[in-house]
Amino acid sequence: MPHLTSIKVRGYHLDLYGHVNNARYLEFLEEARWTFFEEHGDLPWFLSSGLALVVVNINIDYRRPALMNEELAVSSGVKSIGRRSAVIHQRVMLAGTGTVVAEADVTFVVFDGKLGRAVELDGRLKELLEAMRDQDAD
Repeated sequence: MPHLTSIKVRGYHLDLYGHVNNARYLEFLEEARWTFFEEHGDLPWFLSSGLALVVVNINIDYRRPALMNEELAVSSGVKSIGRRSAVIHQRVMLAGTGTVVAEADVTFVVFDGKLGRAVELDGRLKELLEAMRDQDAD
């Protein structure tokens, strides 16, 4: 089951047309990923590991405009895990409904700050990501 993060649409999220600006969705998705890792990914271990998850690709499909004061629910789940990268699937919905506002696949690599490069995804981090996997996201 994917993790859910609630976000309320505020005035500063809106563009001149009165709906959420497309760039704000990147912030919504990032907030949801941080919350996902805080609640399920052993964030203290990860922060002390010297590793970073670096986004290398985001594909977003916008389905419906989100408007002022609407409550959004962002679901996040690990979709796939490769040797050097993984994908988190995220879906932005109107809270309490099945109405999809946007969907995104976020691909990231593991960056080792000491080595200054991306490294293979293995060990404790791979175990954590496997535990965060959303079986319905494939």
